[in-house]
Amino acid sequence: MAVVSPLALAPGVTLWREYFARVAQRALVDEVFALADAAPFYKPRMPKSGKPFSVEETNFGPLGWVSEPNGYRYALTHPVTGSPWPAMPPAMLDLWNDVADFPAPPECCLVNLYRDGAKMGAHQDRDELALDAPVVSVSLGDDALFRFGGTTRKGPTQSIALSSGDVLTFGGVARRMFHGVDRVVAGSSQLVPGGGRLNLTLRRVSPK
Repeated sequence: MAVVSPLALAPGVTLWREYFARVAQRALVDEVFALADAAPFYKPRMPKSGKPFSVEETNFGPLGWVSEPNGYRYALTHPVTGSPWPAMPPAMLDLWNDVADFPAPPECCLVNLYRDGAKMGAHQDRDELALDAPVVSVSLGDDALFRFGGTTRKGPTQSIALSSGDVLTFGGVARRMFHGVDRVVAGSSQLVPGGGRLNLTLRRVSPK
């Protein structure tokens, strides 16, 4: 962990630039891909339409967030392998304890892998019962243009570039903010094997 000062981007939205130093970033990437041997990346499908996401996903921890034609949900097992999700990396638990300011641990570490022009449309994280807990997000690999706004789709938005090692949190009045990734700058980092960007998102699902 690098010693950095947080930046307040908006009420409830905080950014730590390069919270993870380069050596820690590499160790975390290596651990993610090692765990993905047991819980491989896959492309979820949109509710109703069944259209596959442009990002690939996996999860670590007791619960995993999944998207299927019949809706969004948290699941105890990988939807492809049927096996329980691997344990969450210790570095993610340490991060939560450092920045989340919440009296219960995260239950889900959702991992998004962006390659080949993948992006994420504006959405809310609202499938959790513990909406008093913040969302904690880690960027690894290629730079990304992150857009966020208020609690409605039509409100004003702002964009910020996220780089490898950055940590972003949103909670409180910003917990249900719309947010997404407009684009990833391909080739801006060589950290992720095969290229691309990893985003690890920590969530508390159940009430404390």
